[in-house]
Parts: sequence; C-alpha cells; structure tokens
Amino acid sequence: MPRPIHATIHTDALRNNLAVARSAAPDARVWAVVKANAYGHGIERVFEGLRGADGFALLDLEEAQRVRNLGWRGPILLLEGVFEQRDLELCSRLDLWHTVHCDEQIDMLAAHKTNVPQRVFLKMNSGMNRLGFSAQRYRAAWTRLNALPQVDEISLMTHFSDADGPKGVQAQVDIFSAATQDLPGERSVSNSAATLRHRDAHLPTDWIRPGIAIYGSSPDHPAHSAADWGLLPTMTLASKIIAAHAIPAGSSIGYGSNFVASQPMRIGVVACGYADGYPRGCPTGTPVLVDGVRTRTLGRVSMDMIVVDLDLVPEAGFGSKVTLWGCAGNGAILCIDEVAAQAGTVGYELMCALAARVNVEVTA
Repeated sequence: MPRPIHATIHTDALRNNLAVARSAAPDARVWAVVKANAYGHGIERVFEGLRGADGFALLDLEEAQRVRNLGWRGPILLLEGVFEQRDLELCSRLDLWHTVHCDEQIDMLAAHKTNVPQRVFLKMNSGMNRLGFSAQRYRAAWTRLNALPQVDEISLMTHFSDADGPKGVQAQVDIFSAATQDLPGERSVSNSAATLRHRDAHLPTDWIRPGIAIYGSSPDHPAHSAADWGLLPTMTLASKIIAAHAIPAGSSIGYGSNFVASQPMRIGVVACGYADGYPRGCPTGTPVLVDGVRTRTLGRVSMDMIVVDLDLVPEAGFGSKVTLWGCAGNGAILCIDEVAAQAGTVGYELMCALAARVNVEVTA
C-alpha cells in the first residue's frame, strides 16, 4: 500500500472562504487568485470550489491555459502581465486581461498586430516598490495606453505593502486616489489583508484580489487567526504513526540529540518529513494532532519522519492518525499558520511547498 501521508483539499472550505471575502466587499467583484498552482493546492483541484468567483488571477500563460481548459469563459488576469511580445498573441487567443507595469510592456502592445483590442490593468507603484509606474508617471502611462488601438478598457490597480500591519493602507490609498483622480476605469486595490482588515475603510476598489484568505490562512496572523475571520482550512496534511516506543529519562531523539527526555515517556514516529513539505525548521513543541488530540513534536524534523509526544494521547499507537495541519477526523482544527509560525515562516510557504510525492485527494 502507499505510504500513509496524504493531503486533502476541501471544496466546501474553498466555497466558504470565497464567500467570506465577498461578504467583506459586497459591492466589489472578486478575483480568485490561483497563482503558484493555486497556492500549492492545484488549479484543477480548487476550480470547483472557486468557480463562484468573478474571475481568476494568476501569473503565467500555462496556468491561464489550464483554467480555460477547465471550461472557464470569464475573465482571467495575468498579475505580472506579459514577459515578451509573442505572449500577447496568446492573450488574444485566450481572451486574457493583463497587467501593464512598465514602459516595455506598453512598447510591446504598440507593436502588437491585432484586430481585437485588449483589456489591461495599469499598475501603480504606490509604495510597495516592486512593480508599477510611480504616481508621478502614472497619468503619462495611462495617456499613452489610451492612445493605442490595441488597447480596449484600462483598469487601474495598485498593491498594498502593509495591509496586514499597523502602518495600514491609508497612505497608499491617498497616493493612488490623488494620481487617478478623474481617470475612467475600474479600480482594484485590495488583497486579502485589505479586504478583511480594512473592510470599513471604503477603499476605492471595484475588484478585490483575495489570495491567502481563500485558502484558509489568516492574512495577518497572529493578530487574527483564520477562525477570527471565519476562514476554514482548505488543505489538510495527514499521516499515521508507523512506530511507537516507551523511552526512559535521559534518552535523546533524532539527529543532533537536541531533545532529551526529562522523564520516561511514550513517543510516536510519524511518516512525514521535510521531503513531504513539512518545514525542517519546526522545533520541539510544534503543535500536531494525534487522533484529534493536540500534542507536540519532539526533536528535529528528518527527511521522512518526525517524532511526536504520546503522553497526552495514551491510547495512541501504531496506525493512529496524525494531522500535521488542517482538519482531524473528530473536527479538531490545527491551523497551518500555527505550524508556519513555529518554523519562522508563513502559511503561504507551507502550502506552496507540498511535495509532489504526497498523494492528494479532493473532498466535497
């Protein structure tokens, strides 16, 4: 039989989380962000749960083709736009909307031969300092785009750098609003954190772009948990105990012997390691559920195994179910954000790092 570790994608949770995002901005349309293969979940696996969105936003043409192959006929937005001129041909063929964030992309459009003008999102750098035209150059870029017969409607967008923290969004909103005053076109500014944390700020957004929130992770953990926002886990990583031992006081566990038992204890060895996508940086004490009961990891994470404390789960042993993150069979939930925080990272990374060797199933 296959190794017991497996992941489950929860379709109902995707629907719930999409509804949470929509309810936070009821007057806006929703881009479901499915970049990075739907944050590691798999575009084909999440499509049914997210098809209630108004559009899909992603990064590359291959992902866009996959969404079209699933039968989606609505809007698809390339969040980084095109990378070379011939990409515009496929944008025309697949009817893709695309971001314009630099002069070179305008040059490509100007040289593109097409009878069907394209829908573009002109991006402003309002403070993130990654992609986009500065506020001072934004109107000139808009004017140049607007003069091109290759361009149809121009929407306006920016991206917040601090929507999840105390600095907030107001400074960037002010920059964006001032630079786009009186310009026609729909606006898109709100990511997950802006959508949930700043829902009462009346942000200038006709389209929201929830990403991490629709996958059940809090965009501002630990200030708020996923449960605080009403989000449900969309990915469960689970395995089983493949060995159980009683060890005496003074025994060490794993490479480096950095955990030493202070008293006799029972431990379980779980078929899961960093080669499956579980973060190697998780220290002793990282939470884990064994038969739905919360306990902890012990010692270092190995390539294929971790060790867990069974003293709090006296009935557990060989074959007991282990939830690394997500939903246990008894309804208990271990949020992926808790595990990520122990590893010094974020839930995004854990989702995206799920290894190809892990079997994945989809449930309603």
